[in-house]
Parts: sequence; structure tokens; C-alpha cells
Amino acid sequence: MSLPTRVKIIDVGPRDGLQNEKQPVPAAVKIELVHRLQDAGLKEIEVTSFVSPKWVPQMADAAEVLAGIRRRPDVRVSVLTPNMKGFEGALAAGVDEIVVFGAASEAFSQKNINCSIAESIERFAPVVEAARANGIAVRGAMSCTVGCPYEGEIAPEKVAYLAGLMKDIGVERVDVADTIGVGTPRKVQAAIEATLQHYGIDQVSGHFHDTYGQALANTLAALELGVWNFQSSVAGLGGCPYAKGATGNVATEDVVYLLHGMGIDTGIDLDRLIDAGAFISDFLQRKSGSRVATAVLNKRAA
Repeated sequence: MSLPTRVKIIDVGPRDGLQNEKQPVPAAVKIELVHRLQDAGLKEIEVTSFVSPKWVPQMADAAEVLAGIRRRPDVRVSVLTPNMKGFEGALAAGVDEIVVFGAASEAFSQKNINCSIAESIERFAPVVEAARANGIAVRGAMSCTVGCPYEGEIAPEKVAYLAGLMKDIGVERVDVADTIGVGTPRKVQAAIEATLQHYGIDQVSGHFHDTYGQALANTLAALELGVWNFQSSVAGLGGCPYAKGATGNVATEDVVYLLHGMGIDTGIDLDRLIDAGAFISDFLQRKSGSRVATAVLNKRAA
């Protein structure tokens, strides 16, 4: 079996990890978290989202956070942008990449953004066009590619359909996300293979949640197909507000520990990464008793 020798990780903790926290997280704490992730060697970080504060109040300080970050030329900063207003904020902030999103489940699309899959892609088309015209990269987050809280199991054909729609509007690379964490290795591989009908292996990444403890197994399954880009969240923080029971993203610390143990380079200093996880976890525990990824803080680099 030939596995990738190097993996790139996008840490989504500052955005996906914090967006559902009920207690406000000050901009200064978010900025410090980003700095610590950069110091640990992360080269791609999903920092925030330009969304309505009414729906996601935790992200209301997006512009302030981006303005406060000491940007490094070798680190790609991405943000979630659901519409043109959000894109305008991202453009003003000088981000490197925007993220648009769509679901492989019609029911989830309706529950999440109140429109069909096709309609969601039509809404994103002008955002993608504007980003490309301004030299900003575009990534597409494909949710519920394995299972949906409303429809159940998702057929690979639905994943291929969504990937094709994203390709058609100019999305450059896509995330295959197991949003509710019900995927198992073969099902995840089927979703990835469906996506590969429209995107090359270099443009596909895995984004796995750990609801049933399958995220690392699914990471290995993706590696077996040649996938070398993954999303994860420092300290395993985060979840989906529209996916009941989704307990959170796989912890970046766990993924790095796995990869390093397999001799796969990530460019990440595990000790510094653990320190970043401890920093945000300690803050959240003091403020709200937020769940912290089990066992993560006791790991140390060999």
C-alpha cells in the first residue's frame, strides 16, 4: 500500500470549533489561538466566518479577528462566506481563500439554509465568480456526504452530483465532510471516489467528525486512496448546530499523532499544537465547562 509521505492539515478550530460556543469568546482569545496554531506549524487555518450575527453571534467579530492576526506569508487564511455581503467583508479583510458550502442531502440543505441543493449552488455562483476575479481561492465544503440526520445514509451518487455542481461554478477544491460522524471506512472511501469523478486527488480533502469514534479510521481510509489534505479542529472542538448528535470534529492533535506514528510528515510541532489546544480548552472550561477532547491534553510528542 502506497500512502502519502506528507499531509497538509487545515485547522478549522477558530471557526468551526468555536462557532457554537454559547459563551462569547473574546477576539483577543481567538487571535491568540490563531497565533499559537501558526507557531505550531499549521499552514492553513480557517479563521472565522462572515455570517449574520443574528444566526452565528460567536462570529460577529470576524473583521476584528482578522485585523488582529499577525499574518504570515506562508500561512493560508480562509473564511466561510455564505453570500455576497460576507464576501465583501472577506475581501476587505484580505483573506487568501473563501469557503462556500453545500449538502449532499436535500433535507439537510432545506433545514440548514432553507433551499434545495441546486438553489444553494446558484446562490454561491456569484460569490465564487467574484472571489476568482479578485484572485481569492475558493474551497467548497460538502456536508453530509456519508449520512444525514434527516435522510439517513447518503448514496455516493448524491455526493458526485454535489461535487459536479461545485465544479461547474468554479470551486477549486472540495472537502468531503462526514458532518454527523456516522461514516465508516468503506463508506467514506465511496464518497471520496464519487468526488474524484469531478476533482483530482490534490483538490480533495477529508473532514471527519468523531461521533462514533471512527474519525481516525476514516482518515486512514482516505489516506489509502491517496488523499493528503485533511481538516480537523484543535482539541476536537466544534460540531454542527443543524446536525443533532454530532459531537465534534476530530482533534488535530489526534490526527497529527496518528500521522507522525505512521512516518507521515505534517510539518507540525505536536508539543506546540498540544499547548494551543490546552490554551483554548482551559479558557472554555473556565467560562462554560465546554467539552474537551478526551486524552488529547495528555499526549506528548515522542
